[in-house]
Amino acid sequence: MGHGGRVGGGNAMKFTAILIGFVLWAAPAAAQDSLTPGEQAVVAAVVDGDTVFLDRDIVGASQVRLTGIQAPKLPLGRVGFKEWPLARESKAALETILMNQPVQLFYGNARMDRHGRLLAHLIGQNGTWAQGEMLTRGMARVYTFPDNRERAAEMYRLEATARAAGRGIWAHPFYAVRAADPAALARDIDTFQVVEGRVTDAADVRGVIYLNFGPNWRTDFTVRIDRKAARLFKRAGLGPDAYQGREVRVRGWLKNWNGPMIEASHPEQIEVLAK
Repeated sequence: MGHGGRVGGGNAMKFTAILIGFVLWAAPAAAQDSLTPGEQAVVAAVVDGDTVFLDRDIVGASQVRLTGIQAPKLPLGRVGFKEWPLARESKAALETILMNQPVQLFYGNARMDRHGRLLAHLIGQNGTWAQGEMLTRGMARVYTFPDNRERAAEMYRLEATARAAGRGIWAHPFYAVRAADPAALARDIDTFQVVEGRVTDAADVRGVIYLNFGPNWRTDFTVRIDRKAARLFKRAGLGPDAYQGREVRVRGWLKNWNGPMIEASHPEQIEVLAK
């Protein structure tokens, strides 16, 4: 210890305990190299499979939305809202992971949503990454945003493993990956879906990128990337040619606009599967 003097037995034990606690907390922090370490708190309540309350306020908020995932939705007081399948099971899974547990918040880009909820990845003191654990159990799917897309590649890998094993939501037809069939997708308008298919034509029309999945752009499934989003794609080296003829998996809210359509706001929404 150089010239610091001798540490007594009791103090040494305390120092060791503190050091162990620090290592347990710091180890997952080191793994979150794309995220910014934030505050620590205890999870006091679980709202659903992707939202919790902390035991204290952080910058005026105690509710945390687990960014990067979407769990099955509960009504939560919304009149006429139909509960999604496995929503209660998803909430119960998050309770087993986080309830009454100390956690540290790790931030991506945006730190708060328009509802006043903190947006963060949560890491337990034992190193458990809440988002990763929910994806591994098949109790959530990847759900990124332009201003919160850190760790997307790792989350997709965990989701793919759970889907291949048929865990949790992936065993239920409500969450099945859809084919790019416009007639079938027409039944899913205004829902969040994961769709797979081959891009038959990709074009940049006055700065807007269109990925078409059939010969008739007026009726077939299409992915639309508006001008603002297209700049993000192009900065990542992803112009229309990057998708032409490729098998892709895209996720988002289905709209009815010249056939079923998903708006892609950032590159992580589209996984390229094969040539």
